[in-house]
Amino acid sequence: MTEASSDPWLTIIGIGDGGLASLTPQQLAHLSEAQVLVLGERLEHAVADAIPNVRRILTWGAGFRETLDQLLALRGTPVVVVATGDPMHFGIGATLRRYLAPEEMRVLPSPSAFSLAAARLGWPLQNVAQISLHGRPLSYLNRHVLPGARILALTSNAETVFEAADLLVRRGFGASMLHVLEHMGGALERILHITAQDLLAQLPGIADFNTLAVDCAAAGVLLSPVPGLPDDAFRHDGQLTKREVRAATLAHLAPFPNALLWDVGAGCGSIAIEWLRTGMGTRAIAIEPKPERLAMMRDNAEVLGVPDLEIVEAEAPAGLLTLDPPDVIFIGGGITTEGLFEACWQALKPGGRLVANAVTLEGEAQLVTLRGLHGGELSRISVSRAAPVGRFCGWKSLMPVTTWSVSKWSFSK
Repeated sequence: MTEASSDPWLTIIGIGDGGLASLTPQQLAHLSEAQVLVLGERLEHAVADAIPNVRRILTWGAGFRETLDQLLALRGTPVVVVATGDPMHFGIGATLRRYLAPEEMRVLPSPSAFSLAAARLGWPLQNVAQISLHGRPLSYLNRHVLPGARILALTSNAETVFEAADLLVRRGFGASMLHVLEHMGGALERILHITAQDLLAQLPGIADFNTLAVDCAAAGVLLSPVPGLPDDAFRHDGQLTKREVRAATLAHLAPFPNALLWDVGAGCGSIAIEWLRTGMGTRAIAIEPKPERLAMMRDNAEVLGVPDLEIVEAEAPAGLLTLDPPDVIFIGGGITTEGLFEACWQALKPGGRLVANAVTLEGEAQLVTLRGLHGGELSRISVSRAAPVGRFCGWKSLMPVTTWSVSKWSFSK
């Protein structure tokens, strides 16, 4: 067993809007010992003057990458990073953890904006979606807008609140109640309660330092996070994995936390997008060679709340060579392409899963052959939908889809 260092060189302190008065004795003690201070410009005047031993002050205003490089060059020197609230919850602590070992960091949080907002509104925090729109696309909000949902969102400034209200109105959720919590814990604390539609009509003044709470009205179009969105939720050119097949395919793909999916021949991106909407920190790379489909895919990702979908314009298998190794692969078409399966199987992590669909006899024959070599499960899905037949209604059959699902720990001949 390895014992962690008891004296990390970097201390990250979360501070509330009440300034130094909101800090604990432990936080104040570490702050007073700082030789180098790193913080945002908003906090500089509130904190820096109170530290007697500080020799150098760095601010993120110089640019994140530049300040980070200066910070990493100070290993061994007592450095304190001051941030807002809980640095490990959508904060600088979570970011720095990607560059530093845990034993190099000491994190002393204050209550997060989410905790403070939930306490003021009486919302059980475990039942609330917690997201950040601070410096991130507003479209992240889309995935969480559901009838009856409650959302807490960090914002960049007052403009974010108005943009969120506009999004809600356009989605049919204009009656949703917004709670704009300004300067929580500080002398200027205020809470504004107003519906999204009234906010846009009245344009009240809002402080830039705020947290947005949304109580979604039970109206608007339901776009559930459960796989199987309606086909018309996507822009597409007809090359779309249909709803019933898509839901079954996602069940075979079996998303799990932080897993990376390759969607090979992604089309309009429906599989990769639904994978990301499961909300478990998953990643997805969509590989598609046709520019017109790439444009549709980007639009779909924005509208459905997953702008972090990674889109690669490339032909497979050549375009797969430089991508991060996947945990799961979906091949929605082109299984007969020479070398495609072999390239995917080679890249797939040990224990990873591959799912392939086929609608042609040639594709189905290839799946049968691959199952003989690698094992796995083979199934066929046939879907019929009710459609008008003259004055009456009858069943219209879609093309049957053959699905092969295999894990890399299955037997191989």
